[in-house]
Amino acid sequence: MKALRIRQWMVIGMLIVLILPRLFYEIPGLFDRYIGESNKHSRQETALDTLMREVGKEDISRWRDPSWQSTLGNMIATSHVGIILLDTSDHEIYHSVPAGYESTAYRELSVMEQGQLRGKALFYVPMQTSHMATAFAIIAGLCAILFIGWQMGRVVVKPLEAMSAAARRIAGGDLDFHLPESTVMEVADVRAAFHAMGKGLRDSLIRQSELEEERRFFISSIAHDLRSPLFVLRGFLNRLERGLASHPEKASRYAAICSKKAEQLEHLVSDLFSYSQLASLEQQLRHEPLNITALLTDMVTEYLPVAKEREIDLVYNASATEHVLHGDAHMLRRAIGNLIDNALRFTHSNGIIVIRLHVEDTRVLFTIEDSGPGIPEHALPHIFEAFYRGDASRNPEYGGTGLGLTIAQRILRAHKGDLTAQNHSQTGGAIFTGWIALHTTI
Repeated sequence: MKALRIRQWMVIGMLIVLILPRLFYEIPGLFDRYIGESNKHSRQETALDTLMREVGKEDISRWRDPSWQSTLGNMIATSHVGIILLDTSDHEIYHSVPAGYESTAYRELSVMEQGQLRGKALFYVPMQTSHMATAFAIIAGLCAILFIGWQMGRVVVKPLEAMSAAARRIAGGDLDFHLPESTVMEVADVRAAFHAMGKGLRDSLIRQSELEEERRFFISSIAHDLRSPLFVLRGFLNRLERGLASHPEKASRYAAICSKKAEQLEHLVSDLFSYSQLASLEQQLRHEPLNITALLTDMVTEYLPVAKEREIDLVYNASATEHVLHGDAHMLRRAIGNLIDNALRFTHSNGIIVIRLHVEDTRVLFTIEDSGPGIPEHALPHIFEAFYRGDASRNPEYGGTGLGLTIAQRILRAHKGDLTAQNHSQTGGAIFTGWIALHTTI
């Protein structure tokens, strides 16, 4: 049934209360008139015609005759018809209308002599009263009121009681509720709002649980990643402090190890700081015109000495055309730098890293392909998750903090782009493909 506003329901209810009793009041009268009292009505009409003929044939002067009036009274008593006789001045000559008769004349007879009015006769019939009609009307009115009360209870009171109970359950932390439907539009709107609120709260609790789980994992991962280099760093510093490095060469080796572990700690803290800013990354971006071709060229130039030191060929292929887009140069440098760092970490000596850049209609596309061992198939769907490493031991010798790829992907997504990963099907190695929209909104 179509939902109606509560004002419309009130109008419908009032019409039912007003019309239904009246209809039921008329039904017994119609029944009596056309079925139950058809013979009685026919006899009354016959008696009325006889009485009118009797009154009309007599001389007007006889209307005042007591004996004639007595005879007329007997005829009235048997015919159940009332009569009033009037002279030319509308003064009553004879009056016999019992109580309970209709107030207006049922028929009127004018007596004329020689074209002049000599008198009038008014005939009255009993009023059609029925106790059954009154009882029907009262019963219909009560039924109408009970029906409206039941209907209002079903479509208004019951949903409101259910909403009140649901509100108490929500206050107690129970979000599993269902409210009955209603054909009252206002109640239906509140019901829909309650269900939307419940769904929002359930989603919020689920998200809160996920965030709590992520927070615990975040803390345990940080503790693990900080503990390992700090343990090594403290051990070698204690040796140096206690003078266990008797030879300068040994002391230099200890110092180099300490420097390496300090560099790992610095890298970890830097990644953690960047990761903590990802939630509001889009608000932090400083969009400005940026030559992406020049940016990649500069970065490849910066990484060439590192690649050469590790005996890795770093190849850069790009068109000579310069391509300008709007973006945050610092953030894009960090994203692409994380990808190049990742490629250098997993590429062995005498390996090769190929960086390509080309432009499509609406975006700038770049790929970073290495000749390393590739990404394990079981790890491929998870490599962009925070703190994820294919190495379950989280050994920093075989990977970074587990945040580099997450940071890179989120930076590109903040530039209306994305980052994906796959393995090379023929030569092995990983291929990271990133793209940035050419028309990023400033």
